[in-house]
Amino acid sequence: MNDDSPPFCWSRAAQAGLTFRRIADSDLPFLARVYAATRAEEMAVVTSMTGAQKAAFLDSQFHLQHAHYQKYYPDADWLVMMRGGKDIGRLYIERWPSQHRIIDIAFLPEHRGKGAGEALLRDLMDEAAAAGKDVSIHVEKYNPAMRLYRRLGFVTEEDKGVYDLMRWKS
Repeated sequence: MNDDSPPFCWSRAAQAGLTFRRIADSDLPFLARVYAATRAEEMAVVTSMTGAQKAAFLDSQFHLQHAHYQKYYPDADWLVMMRGGKDIGRLYIERWPSQHRIIDIAFLPEHRGKGAGEALLRDLMDEAAAAGKDVSIHVEKYNPAMRLYRRLGFVTEEDKGVYDLMRWKS
């Protein structure tokens, strides 16, 4: 980890080869690409838009999401996840007095399903448990990561339509 990394020792994530750095304005194109990758399956079935229109739409949606997150989670850690010096994903987390809220966790497709997400989540759960807090996250119902969250003990606390608010209790 470098000087910009979070204060907690994330040993499992480190064993999985992950390092972290705080986002900078220069990371916005990469973060937009990560965002677009999370919507690729959804956009693949949209036939009423050209490729350029889809790209413009996703870019616009990313910037709206980014502005929303920055406004409503002012004290969050905004992190780029790296492996082997390459940017591979994003982790946004805010530590509230009552819980740790994972705002967003996303990997580029070629880095999914290789254990890094589970290692990171287990570290986040350990960090929260050490502070006597729960961990919560909104997860889209069709997200394949839902299986991982359930396996790790997250339960649906509230149905939010497209999303479930999930919570892991320490």
